[in-house]
Amino acid sequence: MTKKIPLLIDTDPGVDDALALLMAFADERHDIVGLTIAAGNVGLDHTVRNALKLCEVAGRDDVPVYAGTADPLLHPSVDAAHVHGADGFGDVNLPAAKRQAEAEHAALAILRLSHEYAGELFLVALGPLTNLALALKLDPTLPQRVKRFLVMGGAVTCHGNITPAAEFNIAFDPEAAHIVFSGFPHIEVADWEATVAHGLLHKDVEQWLGADSDKARFYELISRQTRLWSEDSRGERWYAADALAMAWALQPEGALRVESRPLNVELAGVHSRGATIVDWNRQTGQPDNTRLLMAYDQGRFEAQVRAALGFV
Repeated sequence: MTKKIPLLIDTDPGVDDALALLMAFADERHDIVGLTIAAGNVGLDHTVRNALKLCEVAGRDDVPVYAGTADPLLHPSVDAAHVHGADGFGDVNLPAAKRQAEAEHAALAILRLSHEYAGELFLVALGPLTNLALALKLDPTLPQRVKRFLVMGGAVTCHGNITPAAEFNIAFDPEAAHIVFSGFPHIEVADWEATVAHGLLHKDVEQWLGADSDKARFYELISRQTRLWSEDSRGERWYAADALAMAWALQPEGALRVESRPLNVELAGVHSRGATIVDWNRQTGQPDNTRLLMAYDQGRFEAQVRAALGFV
């Protein structure tokens, strides 16, 4: 049997993160070595609680959960509770998981696991990049030990979802994003615009959520509020950003078009703070530091979602 790929996921669950994590749990080619938890979609207390609950529902209490930092590096940010619910999981009053997070801080866990799996570790970031920025500041050699690094974040032509120019994960902590994109020489990016190009039809999702599985029933419950909000505000397709990023992470062969370019994070713009500025014409002379997902096999993406929910 081929050796499994060690996968470390930095995340801020969140309804969309939950689907991505179920996809990772269902994949047999990867071994999830930890979840490091950020604040973002909602506050850190909720995101940690949600990560633990999801592991419990999925039967994955073997996966350690590490709490990270409760605030952005410099400036306060507004969360996405209006999308995910005040508790991040649709406000359905779930009981807490039986176990607690590990004592080790997420940034320290990232560094320790990078040594334990040096040269093999696959790092996927589904939320604001605060934990990773702290880890980089503690040890700038971190990228040398990471084999592959993929970020869900950004808007490659500045068609944002939280401001006119910026995507939520990057805009929540732009300073952290700047540190990470400056510190890692090679980052794969699944951005908001790719998400919009790969929407899931609500009618299909509702069918998949009718599967006779605990995961489907759980996900139908926690995502109900988010899906209703999405249908009212965005139309017939549901945009599952973290799920698309995870599909590319788990099955990179499904990418149909990827572009390599330099990318910088805007920190000071009056209207563009948090925007990801892609040097499409390579005018700055900077090296290409990102591989940008432009198109992914939609059928392969949807098959991964169905498998995660137990829809056969």
